[in-house]
Amino acid sequence: MRNFFKQTVKSIVTVSCISLLIPYNITAKEPAVEPNFQVLLKSDIEWKPLNPARGDKGPKAGSLWGDFTGSGPSGFLVKFVDGFSSPPHIHNITYRGIVINGLIHNDDPGAADMWMTMGSFWTQPAGEAHITATKGSNSLAYIEIEEGPYLVLPTEKAFDNGERPVNVENSNIVWLDASNITWIDQSEIRPSVNGPKLAFLWGIPQGDHLNGALVKFPTGYSGKIRGKGAIFQAVVIQGQLQYQIPDETGVETLVPGSYFSSKGELGHQFSCDVSDQCIIYVRTKGKFDVIPLE
Repeated sequence: MRNFFKQTVKSIVTVSCISLLIPYNITAKEPAVEPNFQVLLKSDIEWKPLNPARGDKGPKAGSLWGDFTGSGPSGFLVKFVDGFSSPPHIHNITYRGIVINGLIHNDDPGAADMWMTMGSFWTQPAGEAHITATKGSNSLAYIEIEEGPYLVLPTEKAFDNGERPVNVENSNIVWLDASNITWIDQSEIRPSVNGPKLAFLWGIPQGDHLNGALVKFPTGYSGKIRGKGAIFQAVVIQGQLQYQIPDETGVETLVPGSYFSSKGELGHQFSCDVSDQCIIYVRTKGKFDVIPLE
């Protein structure tokens, strides 16, 4: 993981948001200041068994942020062996998932197969018996929890926490652009069929509320995405981002499964490779800006 410091970013605002910038001074007697910017390449992820009881036949997990084996929220990747199928089980906590690669089925033990493709979104309520299966090589998913630890438990311990699962296949996701999102400043972004698009997945995208969304960029698009609150976390789901490292001349290629984050008002400049459109998942508090570069 590479950590970088960033000065205040000045950029054109396309979405009205509340800014939160916390100034700080570093002196010899003060403790080290935590970086307000991070990027993690998929190639630098450390993998370990998601469920140690299954050994090498079970999925592997790689942390992006937080610690799924401890308390508190976390986000991590899960990769599966080809043809993986779990026995019926439950989890002690609710989780959200997004398919990055391969085909993934997650449903009641007796349900017919419903293979979710790249970019599909699902939730699994705590306590509900289900199975998870994959098809194809290199199946990969992003998993997110709001409290830990993440545990796999037998169905004998099943319970109903009042939540219901959600499975949204990629083809059923509703994408919005600048022409139909009223809180985007129309004077700063030109509505276009080929422009950026956004799909809300969960939460309330305003104020200081946590929420999650997918953002899609066309091939060759260049721009910035700017977080403005205490939390901005992004995972590449599709395509390759040529990512400009703040305050440096270097560029990193972020492939699906890579991660970047920031605190406060800070912009992430990038271009989407011409070979494929780009999709990122964003977990944030309140809204964020999508800013095209001229």
